[in-house]
Amino acid sequence: MAESRDETAAESAPSSGRFTIRSLISTDESTKSQYGQQETSYDTFNPNNLTHSNTFYMRTFGYNTLDAVPNYDHYANTEVPGWVKKARPTLEDLHSILKQDHLQPPVYEASNDSPDGEAENVVEKPSGEPVRFGWIKGVMIRCMLNIWGVILYLRLPWITAQAGIALTWLIIFMSITVTSITGLSISAISTNGKVKSGGTYFLISRSLGPELGGSIGLIFAFANAVAVAMHTVGFAETVRDLMQENGATIADPSNDIRIIGIITVAVLLGISLAGMEWEAKAQVLFFIVIMVSFVNYLVGTVIPATDEKKAKGFFSYRADIFAENFVPRWRGPDGSFFGMFSIFFPSATGILAGANISGDLRDPAVAIPKGTLMAIFWTTISYLIISATIGSCVVRDASGSLNDTIIDGGTNCVGLACDYGWNFTSCALKQNCKYGLINHYQAMSMVSGFAPLVTAGIFGATLSSALACLVSAPKVFQCLCKDNLYPLIGFFGKGYGKNNEPIRGYILTFLIAIAFILIGELNTIAPIISNFFLCSYALINFSCFHASITNSPGWRPSFKYYNKWASLFGAVISVVIMFLLAWESALIAFGIVLFLLAYVLYKKPEANWGSSVQAGSYNMALSYCVGLNQVEDHIKNFRPQCLVLTGPPNFRPALVDFVGTFTKKQSIMICGNVIIGPRKQKLQEMNSEGHVKWLNKRKIRAFYTGLIADDLRSGVQMLIQASGLGYMKPNVLFLGYKKNWQSSHPRNVESYVAILHDAFDFNCGLCLLRMKEGLNMSRVMQAHMDPEAVTVEQQASTIFQINQTKKTIDIYWLFDDGGLTLLIPYLLTRKKRWEKVKIRVFVGGQINRMDEERKAMISLLSKFRIGFHEVHVLPDINQKPRPEHVKRFEDLIAPYMLNDGFKDELLVNEMRRDCPWKISDEEIKRNRAKSLRQIRLNEILLDYSRDAALVVVTMPIARKNKCPSSLYMAWLETLSQDLRPPVLLVRGNQKNVLTMYCQ
Repeated sequence: MAESRDETAAESAPSSGRFTIRSLISTDESTKSQYGQQETSYDTFNPNNLTHSNTFYMRTFGYNTLDAVPNYDHYANTEVPGWVKKARPTLEDLHSILKQDHLQPPVYEASNDSPDGEAENVVEKPSGEPVRFGWIKGVMIRCMLNIWGVILYLRLPWITAQAGIALTWLIIFMSITVTSITGLSISAISTNGKVKSGGTYFLISRSLGPELGGSIGLIFAFANAVAVAMHTVGFAETVRDLMQENGATIADPSNDIRIIGIITVAVLLGISLAGMEWEAKAQVLFFIVIMVSFVNYLVGTVIPATDEKKAKGFFSYRADIFAENFVPRWRGPDGSFFGMFSIFFPSATGILAGANISGDLRDPAVAIPKGTLMAIFWTTISYLIISATIGSCVVRDASGSLNDTIIDGGTNCVGLACDYGWNFTSCALKQNCKYGLINHYQAMSMVSGFAPLVTAGIFGATLSSALACLVSAPKVFQCLCKDNLYPLIGFFGKGYGKNNEPIRGYILTFLIAIAFILIGELNTIAPIISNFFLCSYALINFSCFHASITNSPGWRPSFKYYNKWASLFGAVISVVIMFLLAWESALIAFGIVLFLLAYVLYKKPEANWGSSVQAGSYNMALSYCVGLNQVEDHIKNFRPQCLVLTGPPNFRPALVDFVGTFTKKQSIMICGNVIIGPRKQKLQEMNSEGHVKWLNKRKIRAFYTGLIADDLRSGVQMLIQASGLGYMKPNVLFLGYKKNWQSSHPRNVESYVAILHDAFDFNCGLCLLRMKEGLNMSRVMQAHMDPEAVTVEQQASTIFQINQTKKTIDIYWLFDDGGLTLLIPYLLTRKKRWEKVKIRVFVGGQINRMDEERKAMISLLSKFRIGFHEVHVLPDINQKPRPEHVKRFEDLIAPYMLNDGFKDELLVNEMRRDCPWKISDEEIKRNRAKSLRQIRLNEILLDYSRDAALVVVTMPIARKNKCPSSLYMAWLETLSQDLRPPVLLVRGNQKNVLTMYCQ
């Protein structure tokens, strides 16, 4: 809080630098400040003094102020053990009340100033700091290892033989297009705010919201668990082949893969459980082995082929081999372009391995984009080189027999190998060759300079990829469990150790992996993974596109190469490829996503992450609201848009429930609260959060608006004029009947009746709800004493939350108000709780024309297309009421009588001026017929509607400035008294709200 300094103080203050700092709160002339410290001067141009690190940090700019300079702590959500965050002063601190405790230095600041005026922080580094990785070790190497998996060594040569070099490159480029666009999207999301643990799930859910984030997180975690099985099966397949070459087996070829796979994944689980530090060291070792195997392979392609290698189809670089292998030659059940694509695509899916350990990265916003895109680039180069080189060196079919050389004079040789002195015709025609590019999965080992090094590379690639997936799946799943979006999974969210390792998630992933390892066939597992990863990529790209088009102020990625149209293209192409690969699997994947999405939408989790879904909802609502300005009003589209004077909504739950029943999914409902009192004292009561939570908990679809006013009437006038937005503006004022009007001060009654008149002045319809037990429950709840009680109190049930069966709604449409008296009960019967009640309509009529008037009313209701059950004409509505009821009415108004018949005119005028609610003898005489009608109507209501579920009556109107407020309240009291069911007094604004026409 800044205060100006008087000139005397300014002249006497010590100075140093540009200006002097002195406490302005203390008024004494001592040399000590209010805090008991010697007054000190600071050179404000010294950057060391422009910090919060000294005891006078509240006086940074040369005068005593609570304002704080910008600081990271003010925006950060994270907490560091042993470190107390700096807190920005609240608006109340700066604007209203000076709190002395804010003038003290933070608890983690040193209490003793250094000689230059700066105190040093004495915060020790927290013990047990978790391991953090940079972009190379944490992202690039991890992604490259995950991309260089089993497909690279064991299936890429086979895919090249099937599809040819040209189509293999097309498959690679298609895969890289999808993954590169997804990489750009992930880079954008990861630079749109601080990234925590949870990887891909965290990124998507915080961007697109818990609905799609939860479903894709669960699918992605499952896909990674299955990928563990795929890479482990690739490793087991290699081990089995080595054993067969040496004549060793465990059981049989298929079961050998299963046994080796289970043992392998158990070892990988042990490495994972040892911690991220051990896992990272293993990944670096695997990376070195793979790089050595690549060099070994490339060296092998230029070494002249031995006879043994020639027998297996390798003849070094040959132009005609390249030309032959450039075009496709499909074989087997998987022999098709998309069949090859579905098998190859999992090799490109490792791009999220770095993002999946976002919580273990030193700077995720830098590491994820840089490491992911570099990994995509280098792995793409390696795929293109390997497919081109091996397709230029190895023929498709070879027998492997050294005896298949061409004997002089042989003429029955078919194939390229014939030109090189080898005859593989026999097995090639029968398509049962054991070697060659299209038959031998271990072609890279055969080509290499030293086969064991490629075998080591296969081990490194498969094991590193399996290990990365084994780490990624639990990390993603742990974050999903902690968000509590789905039931029965919270058990797996518990973390252990300094890195918060999800050990239970590791065990679950291990079990899923074993289940798929038992399949034992790589070509069966790979397409399953392809669809799940494509589904994940589609949603990742769509989340970025959606966040961009919603123009959300919170979508501010610092990654400058992102483009929303590229994300849209990536999402579309991913979906298209899914259905081209296997439409059945695509439907299953999307079915799972939709099921999980529907569950989260139904559950409505209390998660607010500022997602693009929220921004999209706002944009859509804004667009439609503005668009409504161009739509002219029409009777057919009339909706009762209700401003309900509830006060705090939980004070009048029955009123809220009743209006909420017929406005739900139908029209707007605004709960208005006029807070009476001085603005400074009542500002805290303006907080709407608790009231909105109460409405949400009660499943009432309504808005809450509170305002501060000097009195109730002026507040309601402001609400009527200011509530709503454009076309969606309230047209009906709904309030509770003032049950205590007789005991309340007459001025309060005057104000209440004036509000009813104001509603008509503002061209609104008017509804009053009266219940025998009353509406105001504030004395029971005492919630106004504790604002937080609004959200935690027990939800009081009302009769409007109970199914109404075998009862009636009795409508007394006594005066034509435009049809609002009919419309509200009709809307009520469209709701499930009221759909079984019978509707009875009562109208006034003459005894000699009952049939005609009844038929006329039935005809009118049928034209309105309102199917009510019964119509009754009341011929005795104008009969005189019983004398005892007349006497009761006279007793009711007696305290408010002016009794001016025998008083002086001057005295009468003075009384009228001071007490406008007083009823003169002339007003009683003039309104006698109307008074008797209310008494008679009450008798009719008691006769016909004593057991109804609801009584709806057209409310009488009092002429403004002609009928005293006490007389009008006496009419309403008399009309609705002694009735057990709720009574709704309705009066439209005399404009039609029902039509019988189609245009």
